[in-house]
Amino acid sequence: MKRPGRAGLGSLAALWLLVLGSLLGLWTGLQREREQAAEQERRFPAGAAGRRLPQEQRGWERGGTGDSAPDRRSPGQGESRGAQKTFRALLTLPAAGDRGEPQEGPEQPAEPGQSSQPEPRQRQNLEPGSREPLAQEAPADPASPVQGGIFWSRALEQQVPPGFDPEQAASWLETARAARVASLERGGCGRSSNRLARLSDGSRACVRYGINPEQIQGEALSYRLAELLGIQQRLPPMTLALVEARGRQWGQVRDELRGSHWAEGAVVSLTQWVDNLTDVVAPAPWRSEAGSGRRLQPLAAGELGGLTQSQLVELVQWTDLILFDYLTANFDRLVSNLFSLQWDPRVMHRATSNLHRAPNGGLVFIDNEAGLVHGYRLLSMWDKYNEPLLRSVCIFREATAQRVRDLHRLQNAASELLRLYRTHEPLSGRLGFLSEQQAQLLQGRIDFVHKHILHCKAMATSL
Repeated sequence: MKRPGRAGLGSLAALWLLVLGSLLGLWTGLQREREQAAEQERRFPAGAAGRRLPQEQRGWERGGTGDSAPDRRSPGQGESRGAQKTFRALLTLPAAGDRGEPQEGPEQPAEPGQSSQPEPRQRQNLEPGSREPLAQEAPADPASPVQGGIFWSRALEQQVPPGFDPEQAASWLETARAARVASLERGGCGRSSNRLARLSDGSRACVRYGINPEQIQGEALSYRLAELLGIQQRLPPMTLALVEARGRQWGQVRDELRGSHWAEGAVVSLTQWVDNLTDVVAPAPWRSEAGSGRRLQPLAAGELGGLTQSQLVELVQWTDLILFDYLTANFDRLVSNLFSLQWDPRVMHRATSNLHRAPNGGLVFIDNEAGLVHGYRLLSMWDKYNEPLLRSVCIFREATAQRVRDLHRLQNAASELLRLYRTHEPLSGRLGFLSEQQAQLLQGRIDFVHKHILHCKAMATSL
């Protein structure tokens, strides 16, 4: 027999080395898995509660729990606390002819899995109207909240907490226009360019300086449109003021004006300050469906079973809010939460931008500067959120629906808005009014809302 040559012995040795290397790698891998399992058992003993995935520990919730400690700082009268990284930069988009004022730099989108919205300030607000624990309240009679198929009952509407009294609002506006500004402070009123003013009569007001004039114009016109719709009591009283460092109203804060970088002769808005506002989270009908990725379904009479009386009372106010935001094309409220769902799946459980609850439980619609002028310029970007929100409402306050019907029938939404604006706002001429195209857009949206209400009526009748 012929013995193997040197080449054969070399091949055999290489094969054995390969086998031994594989066995050694396999043993090392098994040993590493045992060590990792031991470490996991040490960190999370058997039966320990609250075991979470790494991404749940890091990104979506603070402190490793779903509950954030209530923020005891006053929310103020501006944006909800925390940087609004998902859409705030769009407020800086200049319109043609904007003045070259200092602008805040655009904010970067939040990383996936990180919160771009503030945590709710009070956990009891996770359910609409839940100023008391939900378990202590019995469900309302499901037959009573709605009349005529699509209108909130008068008995339920009478339980809605009152808003800003018209006579008191008119009195405050008159005082604010005549008062001198005694001091200007930073913070509490939204953007860094805004200020909290203390007036000579001791009252306070948020002074908003728009990144461009159309925002102040939108704030003023939205306030008057709310009056036209009969829901102005939900908005804090606001008026316009002319910044004149040497004028009577601003003379005492000349130095503060210098530091604010406001342009001389700029028009700003003065909005009444309201103490002790708290955050508001979207009610369950929108929170559960949007948060799960499902298409928003119409809120109809048949969907109200089991809701408490306080929940129903809050829904009455929300339906006015959604209708109002559709007409003004305001993207800076619930729409911003819907937009943020793409990277923050818990955003519908967080505070809604520019919406607060007064101490009596009534909702307060603040900071409406994104409405009408600015919102109409960005319709193509935001109507894919605003329109489904409107379609998700099929119950209305009858008085609001009546106002919409009258404006549709007479085709005079813009002319009536202009009449109110010129009658009640002394500085209306400084900012001008809607363009012809914007006036047509407003009437078109009024007509669309009226058509939607008729559709809801037909659906309710067919059931």
